[in-house]
Amino acid sequence: MAEDELAAFRKRWKQELTSKKDEQRLVCAPSPSWDAPGQSGQKDLKNRYFEDSKHPSKPEEDAYTADEGCVGGRGGGKAAAEAEDQPEYVSIARSLLDGRTSPLLDRIQEERTRRKRQYANITNVCSTSLQQQQHPPQRKVKKDEELLDQLIQDLNEVNDIPFFDIELPYELALKIFQYLNCTELGRCAQVSRAWRVLAEDGVLWFKMCTREGYHQDASVSDSPCWKSTLRDCRNSAKRVCSNWKNRVGSISQLQFELGKVLCDVSSCDNFVLAGYTSGDVRLWDTLHWDSTASYLKTNSLSGNSDPRPFVSHVQVNSLVAAAAYEDGCVDLWSTETGGEPIHHYQSPGRIQALALSPDSPILGCAAGPDVRLDRADDRGYWRTLCQAQLPKTVQSLVLVAGRGQHCPLAALTAGDTVYLLDPREEEPRTLHSVYGHPVTCLDASESHVALGVKRTGWAMHDGGNKIHVYSLETGQPAVCVGSSLGDFTCINLRDAPPHLLVCGSKDRRVRVFDLRAGSSAASLYAHHLGVASVQADDWKIVSGGEEGLVCVWEMRMGAKLWEMHNRHPVRHVRFNTSALVTANIPDDKSPRGACITDDDLTAHRRHRGVICHYDFSEDALSQDHILPICRSDYTESYGYNYNIGLAVPYDRLSGSHPSH
Repeated sequence: MAEDELAAFRKRWKQELTSKKDEQRLVCAPSPSWDAPGQSGQKDLKNRYFEDSKHPSKPEEDAYTADEGCVGGRGGGKAAAEAEDQPEYVSIARSLLDGRTSPLLDRIQEERTRRKRQYANITNVCSTSLQQQQHPPQRKVKKDEELLDQLIQDLNEVNDIPFFDIELPYELALKIFQYLNCTELGRCAQVSRAWRVLAEDGVLWFKMCTREGYHQDASVSDSPCWKSTLRDCRNSAKRVCSNWKNRVGSISQLQFELGKVLCDVSSCDNFVLAGYTSGDVRLWDTLHWDSTASYLKTNSLSGNSDPRPFVSHVQVNSLVAAAAYEDGCVDLWSTETGGEPIHHYQSPGRIQALALSPDSPILGCAAGPDVRLDRADDRGYWRTLCQAQLPKTVQSLVLVAGRGQHCPLAALTAGDTVYLLDPREEEPRTLHSVYGHPVTCLDASESHVALGVKRTGWAMHDGGNKIHVYSLETGQPAVCVGSSLGDFTCINLRDAPPHLLVCGSKDRRVRVFDLRAGSSAASLYAHHLGVASVQADDWKIVSGGEEGLVCVWEMRMGAKLWEMHNRHPVRHVRFNTSALVTANIPDDKSPRGACITDDDLTAHRRHRGVICHYDFSEDALSQDHILPICRSDYTESYGYNYNIGLAVPYDRLSGSHPSH
């Protein structure tokens, strides 16, 4: 408020505080007019209450309450509490500053109790009250002036008194504040101290942190300050995003069997699983590189055979790792313990497809037209859940995520037909079937199944190859997108953002479709030999091509950020917030000089394939961001791994290097 208005306001309040009534009523007078309580008695009761709330143990209060008992309980000889009539807004100001909302309702029971205890000394109380009326204490006036100064000071600090936090319970106010974002909470914290306490409540910031995807499995007590935790998570996310765009971080090549050819790779969370032509299976934990569970032993049947069969398929999730061999054997290990397989069985034919549920210990495999689902019971023993036989050979198998351990659902492709296998049903259910239009790729999310269909003959004039999306809840088509001249080779629906689908085809393009509108959101000319694998999130796309390129794209701008090249096709691409795993798997599993009976030295590195792990959360100044071929310490004696480091000029000039 303005200075002149503030001065007038303060002067008027002081005048009212120091003024006295022209006519003072007597206390405990034996007049008949005091037999019934009047309006002045009730008003004195209300005004005197605020004085009582400040000093509840003083004798003046006892006198006042006893006097009020006189007025309320007897006819003659009863008087009011005090003659001085305190302004009502002073009482309201005192209650606001003390944090009380309804003082009369809170103390009505206490007032009644006091009245009953003071009936014995009515005469002394009346005289004391009369003496106080004749000589009003200056201390009370001074105290009211201090109260007025404090209230005016508060009015100068804020324009409006925040009645919100005074009239509402804390829990209800907290429930309203949970709908505010970070910026709005910061503004509310500047209103008053009470609002600041509400805006900085740990529960609000914990819920905001989990809504943004950080610390999903944490509890409120895990962090002393969730506001600081959210700030650190956001800063870390910005740094990681910048590192993604500028290719800043560390890169590691995961090598296990030197001289053996890589057959298949799978990754999930921090686990990477690889199978080789030697029959060995290797598991890496990228968070704990020295984990003892990395070494997986094969079953005795495959391990004792000579030569040992190739590893045809591998799959891994956060609980178990599975591998299928060329002889039809399937092994299953625990990612926590490793070592010996916890489950093993033999199929009559070669395994064509192998799948693990992303979030539960359920294994599915297909050998020819036969399909089998296994799961672990409550005690950890693996049992066959169901078996089925299809009319044609199964090409691909996908287990639907989010179905739980007790009601799994599998999607299979066999020729031009897509089936849904539910253990609760007697026969597999047909989801899609168009004669003469084979299915080329398949993927499934928690609510939909997407499949790429190859169109031939006159059907090519209808727009080319299509992607059909079906709803798992109704079993009906949801949307049909795409118009590619080349066959669709890969689809990623499970890891894509909501309502988005990313795919690659032989016509060299990577496409992103919006399933809500049924239209294309992005189309990128990516790889000149076709797209082999692809994945996308809310702002970037990572694609792998048949020519060996790994490309990172900015989705909104449609621009390539960077690329990495290796010799073999990129058959596997999987990334999370801060890490990327790529696998270049050769098509030729038995190159010249890499026979299973040959020595490892004769198998050149260029034939083996490579697995790369990119970590974008590390500092670019650390030595780990340098490629392994540039980190040689010149102490290794193996010449076939080509780990020859780069020499700096002064090493060659001085001749002090150990290799000279």
